[in-house]
Amino acid sequence: MERALHQRNVMARRAHKKTTEDEQLEDTGSHSGPGRSIWSGSISFGLLQIPISLYTAESRVDHVSFRMLDKKNLAPIKFERVNSSTGRKVDWKDIVKGYEYEKGEYVVLEKGDLEKANVKATQTIDIQDFVPLDAIDPAFFETPYYLIPQKRATKAYVLLRSALVKKKAAAIATFVLRTKEYLCAVMPVGDALMLEILRFGHELKDAGTMPLPSKRDEADLSKRELDMAEKLIEGMMTEWDPKKYKDRYYRDVMTIIREKAKTGVVKEHHAVKEGTVANDVVDLLDLLKKSVGPGVKKTKSKGRKRKAA
Repeated sequence: MERALHQRNVMARRAHKKTTEDEQLEDTGSHSGPGRSIWSGSISFGLLQIPISLYTAESRVDHVSFRMLDKKNLAPIKFERVNSSTGRKVDWKDIVKGYEYEKGEYVVLEKGDLEKANVKATQTIDIQDFVPLDAIDPAFFETPYYLIPQKRATKAYVLLRSALVKKKAAAIATFVLRTKEYLCAVMPVGDALMLEILRFGHELKDAGTMPLPSKRDEADLSKRELDMAEKLIEGMMTEWDPKKYKDRYYRDVMTIIREKAKTGVVKEHHAVKEGTVANDVVDLLDLLKKSVGPGVKKTKSKGRKRKAA
């Protein structure tokens, strides 16, 4: 049985081209170059036009994806389009898009119908407003992109970036990508202007509908408890360094994949950490005292300056 499993894994290994995963595991911050731009146009800033190209800021290098296979011969599984009523296979030419406006009632929308909802494509990122950078709730952030200046646009690009840094502001704009209009924020990040696609207000649930603690619960806190909590936070305050945090799951999964492809067996790479769930009412002050007491590892604070650019 183990021999058969090993042979199947050898088959999978032969179909797998080895990449530079070892280097990626050592430094998850190192990725390939910028790739290809996905959109070109200009930022409309008053009467100023700043020609730019849009590059995705997300890296797919460290993304682990799996295929569904038949365990008998490791052949990839295909999914067929089947009519839920008759059970018969449906060809692509017979498939239409429908919206369920009532239970079991659909309205069919043809390609031409949907095109009538498309915003006319433009090549500009039209700035509507400027808002304080820290006023945007992070829940609105959806997808990041880098804006790269085209030739002869460097000075105007740096001008907008520097002005945003000085005012600690973000530009709220709209632009059309493919056939859809998006709301976005243009903000300074290091040497770059970053465009972050924003969710519209109707796409987020109102926090007021969530079962959250009320102001009355806040009044139950004592000054000593609050002071102790602040002391704990201050003792662990440090500069934000994303390279400090490693994706251990990705690292271990890739190690397991290489091991199984090579030997047919897998060793455990993470010891199980046991813990207990607190179900009883606890003395917050006592726990906070223990948290800030001697023997607790603390991180030296380097100040609370926000890096706006």
